[in-house]
Amino acid sequence: MTPTLSRDVIRALPKTDLHLHLDGSIRIPTLIELARDANVPLPSQTEQGLLETVFRESYQSLPDYLRGFGLTCAVLQGREAIERVSYELALDNQAEGVRYIEVRFAPQLHARPGFDALDALRAVSAGLERAKLEFNRRPEVQSGAEPPFEFGIIACAMRYFDEHFSDYHKAFLELHRYSEPDQVYALASLEMARAAARARQEHGLPVVGFDLAGPEKGYPPMDHREAYDFAHRHFLKKTVHAGEDYGPESIFQAITELHADRIGHGTSLLNPAAIQDPAIRDRERYVRELTQFIADRRITLEVCLTSNQQTNPAYRNLARHPLGEMLARRLSVTLCTDNRTVSRTTVTDEIAKAVQTFGIGMKDLKNIIVYGFKRSFFPGAYAQKREYVRRCMEYFEKVVAQAGLA
Repeated sequence: MTPTLSRDVIRALPKTDLHLHLDGSIRIPTLIELARDANVPLPSQTEQGLLETVFRESYQSLPDYLRGFGLTCAVLQGREAIERVSYELALDNQAEGVRYIEVRFAPQLHARPGFDALDALRAVSAGLERAKLEFNRRPEVQSGAEPPFEFGIIACAMRYFDEHFSDYHKAFLELHRYSEPDQVYALASLEMARAAARARQEHGLPVVGFDLAGPEKGYPPMDHREAYDFAHRHFLKKTVHAGEDYGPESIFQAITELHADRIGHGTSLLNPAAIQDPAIRDRERYVRELTQFIADRRITLEVCLTSNQQTNPAYRNLARHPLGEMLARRLSVTLCTDNRTVSRTTVTDEIAKAVQTFGIGMKDLKNIIVYGFKRSFFPGAYAQKREYVRRCMEYFEKVVAQAGLA
């Protein structure tokens, strides 16, 4: 890394994380404690042991990567556990200069009798709000010398699930056992969109967006069009995991069929060879026009470098990651962690990797960071968002000047 843009400077800069999964970002000591209380078996009872067996620096495949989520979801059951993990996640972000986060999770994975999806959303909000209030009482924030900490919540629907995902999913599948699987998945997504909209509009929770996660191959975005139409009509912002495990046509569907404001990952966007639809004959042209379409509309790509390295062997050499070309084409890009624990990373780590690998200077880094703030699904009014972005970027300039880099 160039000495002019050191890790300490990156850590001090105000930052965002717009692609941040709650169940992939639990502190390991907390996981051990909650597992003990809930009688959830772990492959190791020590942090080092779990780092060696589950949350490793590299993974063999996407299923290998996803193994840890079975453990984290198992302990994230009930209000106290969810609220605690949400609170600690906010603290961890605050400690490294992250001033705005959007925490996404699938409430249905944590629902059970007497504790529904709305209760899970309330618990996440309560934990994040507690951390926010504590941080924003600091004298530096109260005086206006530093910008406050803010957050939003994104509710995730699932492209695919089976009876082993949760008691909720088991009951849902049993109730709709005579329907085709794709119809069941679509209906579950619609139910989640309804819950998210109700949480926001009737209960005042900061549910700012709707997401679709899970395997892309065989589970196209357009299957969930009705859920996204509902979210769209109820003023929820929209993001979609797309182009991570399938070709650019998945991204196109997310934008045109699901009204996506942002794309999670999108690593296949610039790769004509990744196109799998035989109806697309001129692949180079398709990629060129899709990229222009995204650029014109400032649809933001939520890039997660470490996660992409761990789930796709093509990016083990990070220089092969499309981030460099995305920046060269002036696309709207923000750097995110995806899963702080599962990927063993932080926002500071992600930015440092980008700086070191792609030679990102202060000007481009400022663009990346401001896109994170501007393209966030900020829960307040537009005027409030503009003021918040202004305060954060003024603080950015202050940190840069103090580092002698202005």
